Amino acid sequence: MLTLASKLKREEGVRAGRTLARSNDASHRVSIRDRLLIKEVAELEANLPNTCKVTFPDENKLCHFHLAISPDEGYYLGGKFQFEIEVPEAYNMVPPKVKCLTRIWHPNIAETGEICLSLLREHSIDGTGWAPTRTLKDVVWGLNSLFTDLLNFDDPLNIDAAEHHLRDKVEPQHTSKHVCKQVYRHSLLETKC
Repeated sequence: MLTLASKLKREEGVRAGRTLARSNDASHRVSIRDRLLIKEVAELEANLPNTCKVTFPDENKLCHFHLAISPDEGYYLGGKFQFEIEVPEAYNMVPPKVKCLTRIWHPNIAETGEICLSLLREHSIDGTGWAPTRTLKDVVWGLNSLFTDLLNFDDPLNIDAAEHHLRDKVEPQHTSKHVCKQVYRHSLLETKC
């Protein structure tokens, strides 16, 4: 014979089992971002430019990594530039957050590390901004091209650097290290006067 007490006890047990099962599912659930990152990181590593190297401070967190770019041609030849890339939870609807960790004199990179690259903008006037169809590979290739052919002199982030690049067309034998040392030495002298 079924009593009310035994029925309530049985229902509580079933409810507790469902709650336990849900909490186990939630802890094992993988976010959409993390699923995308597993695929995109594998693709990125297979198609990385030879001037770039990706490292993960914590191999279990694909959403945070460092990128080192060592240009093998152009104005920044001989330099090594470090970037920190953070992929937000809302990825791929929003772009990754990128910051340059190396102090550099560049029209599209501020001295504080902000980067002006249209594909990193959520809303871009020219239509080349972030779209959910873009991947980490696009971000890395875009950052790499900042050192070869994407110097933006029309709408620079670092106006002084853009004016310097336009005013002093440096000959190819001058490397980025030489130019940066000259510019910073000059800016230090100006602040002392």
